[in-house]
Amino acid sequence: MPVVLQFSSSFHYNPTKLLTTNPTSFHSYVNLKPPRIDNNNEKIKKKNNFIVGYAAGEDPPRSGVAVEEKKTTTTKIPPQIEVSQGYPTPLGPTLRDGGINFSITSTNSISAFLCLFNSPADLYQKNVSLQISLDPLTNKTGNVWHIFLRGNADFDFNGMLYAYKFDGIFSPQHGHYFDSSNLLLDPYCKAVASRGEFGVLGPGDDCWTQMACQIPCADNEFDWEGDLPLKLQQKDLVIYEMHVRGFTKHESSNTRYPGSYLGVVEKLDHLKELGVNCIELMPCQEFNELEYYSYNSVLGDYKMNFWGYSTVNYFSPMARYSAAGVQNFGLGAINEFKHLVREAHKRGIEVLMDVVFNHTAEGNENGPILSFRGVDNSVYYMLAPKGEFYNYSGCGNTINCNHPIVRQFILDCLRYWVMEVHVDGFRFDLASIMTRGSSLCDAINIYGDQLEDDKLTTGSPLSNPPLIDLISNDPILRGVKLIAEAWDCGGLYQVGMFPHWGIWSEWNGKYRDTIRQFIKGTDGFSGAFAECLCGSPNLYQESGRKPWHSINFICAHDGFTLADLVTYNDKHNLANGEDNNDGENHNNSWNCGQEGEFASISVKRLRKRQMRNLFLCLIVSQGVPMMHMGDEYGHTKGGNNNTYSHDNYINYFRWDKKDESSSDFFRFCCLLTKFRQECESLRLNDFPTAERLEWHGRAPGIPDWSDTSRFVAFSLKDSLKRELYVAFNTSHLPVTAMLPERPGFIWKPLVDTSKPAPFDFLSEDILNREVAIKQYSHFLEANLYPMLSYSSIILLLSPDV
Repeated sequence: MPVVLQFSSSFHYNPTKLLTTNPTSFHSYVNLKPPRIDNNNEKIKKKNNFIVGYAAGEDPPRSGVAVEEKKTTTTKIPPQIEVSQGYPTPLGPTLRDGGINFSITSTNSISAFLCLFNSPADLYQKNVSLQISLDPLTNKTGNVWHIFLRGNADFDFNGMLYAYKFDGIFSPQHGHYFDSSNLLLDPYCKAVASRGEFGVLGPGDDCWTQMACQIPCADNEFDWEGDLPLKLQQKDLVIYEMHVRGFTKHESSNTRYPGSYLGVVEKLDHLKELGVNCIELMPCQEFNELEYYSYNSVLGDYKMNFWGYSTVNYFSPMARYSAAGVQNFGLGAINEFKHLVREAHKRGIEVLMDVVFNHTAEGNENGPILSFRGVDNSVYYMLAPKGEFYNYSGCGNTINCNHPIVRQFILDCLRYWVMEVHVDGFRFDLASIMTRGSSLCDAINIYGDQLEDDKLTTGSPLSNPPLIDLISNDPILRGVKLIAEAWDCGGLYQVGMFPHWGIWSEWNGKYRDTIRQFIKGTDGFSGAFAECLCGSPNLYQESGRKPWHSINFICAHDGFTLADLVTYNDKHNLANGEDNNDGENHNNSWNCGQEGEFASISVKRLRKRQMRNLFLCLIVSQGVPMMHMGDEYGHTKGGNNNTYSHDNYINYFRWDKKDESSSDFFRFCCLLTKFRQECESLRLNDFPTAERLEWHGRAPGIPDWSDTSRFVAFSLKDSLKRELYVAFNTSHLPVTAMLPERPGFIWKPLVDTSKPAPFDFLSEDILNREVAIKQYSHFLEANLYPMLSYSSIILLLSPDV
């Protein structure tokens, strides 16, 4: 049975519509020629030498242009295109043999159609230029539909878009949503054509503008300039969690391309100065920022999906983070993202991606049908027996991660970003979902045999999850950084217990909670605080992992900023328009005596001290420190701990605030991160032992682990710095610490968070540095050091000369 080509009867050209619909989004298409009438009285349109005809008896185009009917009653394959059955692998669109191979998996569909579009203008009006029906006998191998197209010497596919339609049973109660009227994204497509400008509605004020996939082109090469993976040791990383748009969108960034990948490149030197050697990008795979679009009467603007944790397509970089926008049909975003990675590598900075393989933007049964649901809903999503969507993600659906087809999809996607885009690793959002049993999951299907330990029901945690096994043992992926957010919204909490194969690290949420509690002076946390300083051996040592498997953080995108952590006891989320009902209620924060930014001078001084205490703790802890964007200068979100919907100053990095002379915290952070890199003892490859680490209380060698203890100190031998003494006093009372005696040596102060800048860190370039040190000489000569309340110190051992 031959392949059937179906030409859409609704295809038309409307020059008026084209020119009046957001001209900035369509500037590359306004020079298209209008329709013409050829000598055979056939109405045709020509773009890229692609000719589309209309059969006799069809309605004329809706553009209002008079068209004469075609004389023939049948359509023929355009002579410019050669069509053959194609190949089932690799999945997605692939350039080969002078043409393009299309391949997609759909297990339960009955029929499939490949749809081509001449331009985004046609796409937005859902006018399919060419619809090809795939023959299940010749264009299907197993459950894979495929077709191969080749143009002749006068034909060029460049600039064309494609999508799929699938038909079959529409039975939600059985998990099937097949509907041939839906145009669907290929899950494996590499660039998505959609709206061109972030936050701007599509034609007809549409929040969900029709999307399609870019057909790959051979001339979209990128010059990597010899780029190779940095392969930094994980113990040496200082991670910076960043939002691409928020980093440079504020007008004070003074970047040429604010809010874009290129904007980030312009500010990479800031990160270098800060001592960052790894950036973790919040979601940069294609998502729809207008997903939550609604008027926010509190701020007088519109709510956005700003964070991006609602993926539409996993192989495609977010097009509206690119300076190119819709130019080149989304392909510009690929090269701009690569440019960011390349330029970061030049500065010794690795790039990690925050990926969301726990749910998609399609939501529950009331959500849009964009891709996965229309291609094969029962395969891609975790479903209950009557077709309901399991919601372990808290976002309406749960990806069926451990289904064989889905886990291969995820593996292929991760490999693409590593091999093609050169990223250095991934942080997996709600990663515990990836350990849950899939729909239709049984041991024989997954492992080939029945297992005794695992009850393989849908959603049950698996001790040996196939997806994690596959990633961990992949010859490419096992060589990159793999970080799990080891919990999900279904109550599965796996911090310290995530299946790891000796490779996976974890966002250590227990570290965050413990540090916050101890630094603000809560009783009962001194022992747990000491565990955190050592890299959380209580969580990781027994299973054979190392300190660097703990990603230590105090603040992240979700929750209070560092400045707000010491300014607010309670969340202040009214700006979200949800009556302050959203966001976490338990923040382990302390406002230092007064709620809000308007406070007394003494309270503000204490807040600065507490910020220094928290950051110092992060830097001197074994494991991998991660800071959140803006914390290095004290960014505030006004006490809002759930800013997912704000595309405004609340989430924007304030370069003007960072540059203010009164912002001394940035200097403190830079000096501390540099100090960490200079100390081999703060970046150990294994947990510290008594040979190098000694615990102290107010007296040396006598630590106090009682429930009322608010003083923890330790000394640490260092091959480069000789020895460090670090102490934390989180009491409301001052103390005088007795220092360990080292004959022939004397302790000298380096950091004291109770002192104002620049004396909080006694760097070599400080005027009158020696005078400042001598002020404490009488204490130090007696092996004593006075500490104010809520303060911390670092002393270095020096020869007593």
